[in-house]
Amino acid sequence: MSKSKSILIGFCIGGAISAATVLLSTPSSGKHIRKKIKDQGLEWKEAFNNLTQEAVKLKNQITKTSKEGIALINELTDEMKTSVEEWKTAVEPHQENIHKYLEEIETSLQELEVKIKNEPETPEF
Repeated sequence: MSKSKSILIGFCIGGAISAATVLLSTPSSGKHIRKKIKDQGLEWKEAFNNLTQEAVKLKNQITKTSKEGIALINELTDEMKTSVEEWKTAVEPHQENIHKYLEEIETSLQELEVKIKNEPETPEF
């Protein structure tokens, strides 16, 4: 918002400087100058109103997008929780078998180590 505020301030200051320059350098009559100033003021007012309306539209769009993003994140989170629960349910019955197989493998490895240690060494030729 500070960037748009700076632009608006710069626009107003630039308009004031250009109006002062026109007043001081124009050979026109007072009536003509007053009409120009009035027209310029109306243009600025219209531009400011348009800028304000666009800012409100932008704010509303950002709000809407944020709400949609939050809803999407919540939905994604719920889906992930459901997937994790389904995975746990699918894996849990097999967990005991996996532990059993790992214990059997560990026992087999230990038996192999014992056999290797107890075997006599063969001479190399």
